[in-house]
Amino acid sequence: MRSLHFVAVALLSVLAVGSAAAQDAYPTRAIHMIVPFPAGGPSDVLARLISDKMSADFGQAVVVENRPGANTVIGAEAAAKASPDGYTLLMAIDSTLVMNQYLYKALPYDPIADFAPITLVAKTIGLIVVNAQSDLRSMKDLIAKAKSAPGKLNYGAGTISTKLQGYLLNDAAGIDTVLVPYNGSSEVAHGVLTKSVDFAIDGPSAELPLIQSGDLRALAKLDTRPFPALPDLPTPDDAAGLHLGDLSVWLGLVAPRETPAAIVDKLQSETAKILNDPAIKARADAVGLFPSSSTPAEFAAFIKSEAARWQPVVKKSGLHFD
Repeated sequence: MRSLHFVAVALLSVLAVGSAAAQDAYPTRAIHMIVPFPAGGPSDVLARLISDKMSADFGQAVVVENRPGANTVIGAEAAAKASPDGYTLLMAIDSTLVMNQYLYKALPYDPIADFAPITLVAKTIGLIVVNAQSDLRSMKDLIAKAKSAPGKLNYGAGTISTKLQGYLLNDAAGIDTVLVPYNGSSEVAHGVLTKSVDFAIDGPSAELPLIQSGDLRALAKLDTRPFPALPDLPTPDDAAGLHLGDLSVWLGLVAPRETPAAIVDKLQSETAKILNDPAIKARADAVGLFPSSSTPAEFAAFIKSEAARWQPVVKKSGLHFD
């Protein structure tokens, strides 16, 4: 029996050494980063900025996979069910890790239990935009027209976060505008461009080029941070005396649960280095993506605090998907 015990201990030791060696050597093959949105939106832009540099630093391909649909549920479920070996990552958005649990009765993943937080990635700036040919030239115009025709104006939004921002705008301004849901920023921008919606709430990655070309007009930004690309753009609070406060959409990188801590830490260190690179930060800030990093523990605590913050908002909005 003693000999069997020693064999078992020796075998466990060999396995532990092998596992540690594998983690030290990581990565030895391509990493797949799932983006639960179509190409062109903030998640996709940030994922590609990170993946390009990470691939160069690690000497392995980092492949961005766009898996849009179902308010990020499709991409999140795929990541949650992947092997916890560091070779499948998810560029999650706040709705993935916070709001979806309050919107679905039977969510096919657990936003807390099924993922290992790696790092916060960005807190993007949001814009309220209209077609450049619209007669809405300011937030006061938008609110006045909405009050004169309740339920007649509609707005486009492509994430749960921006849909809820529309609800908060309605509530703060005392107006009734109707949500037209889209699957991502490129669809939202197309909706405003084709006048399918009266206005839109979205990040600037898809809209900013169209604003700069004169096809779209920005009415407001949704937080007080300076945005050099549109330096004179007011917040709704400043422009129309509302009390919305700062609203941003945040993104973060997660891995399947039980991904080894050594691999999580290596990914966090690499991602933080990339996000703090002056050239990359300048490129991201210029389009309103505003990179921001954290430790895995800080990110986990942030997710829990955001869940507590948004639960009553989702409940009051009445928004749900099953």
